[in-house]
Amino acid sequence: MDTAFLILSKLVKLGLMVETWLALGLATGIWAAARGRARLARLLCGATLIALVSVAALPLGDLLLRPLEAEYPPRAAPDQIHGIVVLGGVEEPHASAAWGTPQVNDAAERLTSAAALARAHPEARVVFSGATSGGPDAPSVAVDLLVSLGVQPARITWERQSRNTSENARRSFEVVRPEPSQTWLLVTSAFHMGRALASFEAAGWPAMTPHPVDYRTGAFALGIGWNLADNAEKLNLATKEWLGRLVYGVTGR
Repeated sequence: MDTAFLILSKLVKLGLMVETWLALGLATGIWAAARGRARLARLLCGATLIALVSVAALPLGDLLLRPLEAEYPPRAAPDQIHGIVVLGGVEEPHASAAWGTPQVNDAAERLTSAAALARAHPEARVVFSGATSGGPDAPSVAVDLLVSLGVQPARITWERQSRNTSENARRSFEVVRPEPSQTWLLVTSAFHMGRALASFEAAGWPAMTPHPVDYRTGAFALGIGWNLADNAEKLNLATKEWLGRLVYGVTGR
């Protein structure tokens, strides 16, 4: 069931990507022109061009991500914590393998913040939750980076089986078996924190203390320019997260 859900979620994600819709609009316009339907072709190509320029010039993803991030403003960690759960999705395993050194993506602050927390709280256990794209037997770039940032390897547990947020919560719970009296921090991107907390609650974790990082949005006016790749990526990210919240809520994940 989990595997079917994962496959379906990836297919839906592909179908919702802004690049998919731009390509579909262009392809449909070309088809209409080839069929001699000039008016429809002009309409489709014109609408696709307007959408392309809007995505390239305007940070539309910020409008969708900002409410998610605003729910969890930056906060200081409690004075005493028993453990830190860091969610995956930060690694670039292929680049790491090619260059022989840990490489990470835009969510790298999950690891740098977790390392800082671990150094400030030497008694706390650190759990990194998430499989790499190389599979469960691939080396963990995240663990290597945490160690390089000063976290002792003996303190780190790598939960290497989970493939999405729901599995992060359930499999980490099975590894840790936290006591109700313990204080655990959840470290993930701010836009993802709401869905992640709900999943951890559904998995049976005691109340997790959110430690949001990796804020992606800024002032809308400052984001106006010509940046198709970044704007499309952020819009895709926002669409995926809002849909994820809806699906996880309906399915109780």
